[in-house]
This record gives sequence, structure tokens and C-alpha cells, in this order.
Amino acid sequence: MEQIPHWIDGRRTAGESTQTSPVYNPATGEQTGGLLLATPADVDAAVTSASAAAATWRASSLAARTSVLFAFRELVHQHTDDFAALITAEHGKVLSDAAGELARGLENVDFACGVSNLLKGDFSEQASTGVDVYSIRQPVGVVAGITPFNFPMMVPLWMCANAIACGNAFILKPSEKDPSASLLLAQLWKEAGLPDGVFTVLQGDKVAVDGLLTDPRVDAISFVGSTPIAQYIYETGTKAGKRVQALGGAKNHMMVLPDADLDVAADAAVSAAYGSAGERCMAISVVVAVGSVADPLVEAIGRRLPDLKIGPGNESTSEMGPLVSAAHRDKVVDYIDRGEKDGATVVVDGREGRTDEGFFLGVTLLDNVQPDNIAYTDEIFGPVLAVVRVDTFDEGMALINSHKFANGTAIFTRDGGAARRFQFEVEVGMVGVNVPIPVPVGYYSFGGWKASLFGDTHMYGPEGINFYTRRKVVTSRWPDPGSSSVDLGFPTNADKK
Repeated sequence: MEQIPHWIDGRRTAGESTQTSPVYNPATGEQTGGLLLATPADVDAAVTSASAAAATWRASSLAARTSVLFAFRELVHQHTDDFAALITAEHGKVLSDAAGELARGLENVDFACGVSNLLKGDFSEQASTGVDVYSIRQPVGVVAGITPFNFPMMVPLWMCANAIACGNAFILKPSEKDPSASLLLAQLWKEAGLPDGVFTVLQGDKVAVDGLLTDPRVDAISFVGSTPIAQYIYETGTKAGKRVQALGGAKNHMMVLPDADLDVAADAAVSAAYGSAGERCMAISVVVAVGSVADPLVEAIGRRLPDLKIGPGNESTSEMGPLVSAAHRDKVVDYIDRGEKDGATVVVDGREGRTDEGFFLGVTLLDNVQPDNIAYTDEIFGPVLAVVRVDTFDEGMALINSHKFANGTAIFTRDGGAARRFQFEVEVGMVGVNVPIPVPVGYYSFGGWKASLFGDTHMYGPEGINFYTRRKVVTSRWPDPGSSSVDLGFPTNADKK
């Protein structure tokens, strides 16, 4: 059985690892590999290599960095099918979804290719007589990314493209569930001309995470995952003096008003709730049905569900694959059980699609879900859509704004005034108007509010450039010889002859 290694100092290596974690094919339930788990010595080796590489990479020209980025971009494009196959084999999502994940990740590489423009500073000539003031951006140093299982390529590309473009060395700690794509990513960075040590893959569990969080040579940490872990990452990393951005959980609402196009809203709800088996941090997991739209909307959604084709992700007819693991599938089933016990009406029961061969689960639609139902309060992260009925727009707005998660939300309506008010008043980080999954394009930034984000910096785009650089302001004067004198007064910018 294949052992899945680290990538340190430009090559695959087992390091000091002796313990492994199983990697499965979710469509069959069979173990396909063993992931080597990093020891403290492996963490030290990874950070040592990255630290040495960062010292030289930060001195590289913007032209040299851009050349590497463009070459890397083309290589990833050429290997789209290879990446999709690796992702599907270990995550379970269908091939088209895996290819779409890669395409969205490449948007961030496209953005990072403009680094020569993105790193421009400001310049003020003659701020005082003979004195110029200017700002520059410099890399942070060694930065690490801890990424989730649901997007084994997209999320790493959110982080590493900007980090490397800005002159940092980047250490990726991927999920233990689907780690193989990270090694192909490392190989393509090397083929693109990136110096050894600038991109590292450190496989592992909590030992690897804690090692990165506490090593003083690691300057910044990026994280995407559940809220409890995000909070742990943020608190531990900042306590160690690091810059941290940690994106947590979500409960994304889709408000549907009575004037909405019913077919458009129903299609959007099904697509956004059950794509990738609901294992998306931007999946719609709650429909807020306002007033008279509730009954026809629930009927329209339910009518579409029997036609969904669930099967192995590598089969062209499949629209939804299995969940990532047996444990996660059983956890989702438990949420459905508890949601029904708490009073929800099971309109479509995905538990009937559970199989012993592979980690499959059918789609579930719950109606009449109350705000205190666990199917509403918690992030389920599976193919479960809850419908909460409200009487008015204001009641729906209050419901959304009172939830602890505030990652993404959407409204479906034909009323421009209602949409304008919604985007103005809703307390959520990303908003869609007749768009169910409002993931920003690569030249904006991704992130939520409240318990969906720890730290004050969102991912990728302009905020990503800010996160991976430090500003330095230089005040410069070149006086003529013999023109200076001792002056103990407080320096100001007043002109002096």
C-alpha cells in the first residue's frame, strides 16, 4: 500500500515519520494509502528548509517571481485531469466538481501573477524641504497554510499563490483525508522554477499543527476549517506572536421572497445545498422561506431531488458523490435523527441512501425547522437542507443576523429595493443577490464575520496581499555637505531654509 510522504527541501521524503493515518477511497470504502504523520523532527526540518529559502527568495526580483508564477499557472492548467482524478479518488466529489475547484483556485494564481503591480508602494516627494517619504511592502518570512479536506486544491491556492508572489516561503499542512494532490502541486512548483524550500508540504495531524503554531521561525498562519479549530489556531498562534487568519464554520442562509422566480430559486437551492454532497463552507444549508412562497418552494425543491444522480465521483453520470469518510457520514445521519426528533418534518430522507459499500448518503430536505433545532443551529456539512418559515422580510433578516455564523448568505427576489436593503442590513461577510454561492472572484477577498472568522483579514485578493506583507515607511534626505546642524527640537515637516 502506498505511503504518502512529505515534500521538504524540493523532494519527497519520509523524514522521521513512522506512524501513518489511513487514506480511503470514499466511493468504495477501501483504504488506498497510508499518510506519514510528521514528527517534531519533521516539523523542524520543514521549517529549517523554509527559513533558509525565505532569506533568498525575498531578494528575488519581481520579474523572476512573475516568471515562476506564469509557468506554474500553465503547468496546473495542463494537469487539470490529473488533479481532478486525485481529488475524486480521496475526497469523493465528482470529477467536474473537482475540475471546477481547480479553476476557482487558479483565479487566485491569475491575481498573483500581477504581483509587480500589487506590491507598488507610495511616494511623496518634498514632504519637507529635501525630504522624501515612501512606503514599501516586504514579505513576512515563513508562512504556513493549514487547509481542510473539502477543497484540497482550491484552498491551498488561495494561500500559496499570494504568499509566494509576495516573497515568502510557504509550508502547506493539508488535510489527512485527501493529501495526494498537495504533492503534485509541489512537483509543479518545482518544475516552474521555484527554488527548493520555498514551497513545502508537511503531512500530519495535531503534532504538525502545534509545531507550526509554536515554532518562532514561522511568522504567519492561514487556516480554513471548523470554528472550534479556527479559534484554537487563532488563540495559539497569536499567543506565540504570529500573524493569524483563521476561517471557521458556516450556516449559510438563502432568503426567498414571495416575488422570486420559483424555478430559479428551487434550482439554486438544490444546486447550492447538495453540490459536493454539501461539504462546502459556502453551501446553502438553510432556506428562509418568506410568507406564501414556503409551500410551493418546498414542493418545487422536493420534486427535483429524486432526479439527482448519486454515485462514484469518477462516473460521468454522477452528480453527487459520497461523503469523505464513514465517520462523517454517520455524524450527518445523527444530525438528521436529532433534527427530526426536535420537530422537523422530513420531506425527503437521505438516510435511505446510506450504504455499507462506500460512504454514500442520500439528500435530505427538512421542513418546519425551528431556530432552536440542532439541524439549524449547527453546521452539518453534509447533503441536508433545512427550511425555516417566516412571515416577513424583517423576521427573516432578524433570524439571519442572530445566528453565530456569518460566512455567506443570499436573497432571491425581483424587488431591487428589497435586495438593496438586504445587502445593506445583513450582518454577513459575503452576500449574493440571486446568486446562491457568492464566493468572490480572485481579485476580491473571501471571508465571513462573527464566529466564521478569527482575525481581521480575509483570504486571497487584496487582503491576502496585505496579510503576506509588512509595510515599511522610509523617510529619506540627502543633504549637501556642510549644510546640517545640531537641532534638539522635535522634528516636524515645517520648511526650513
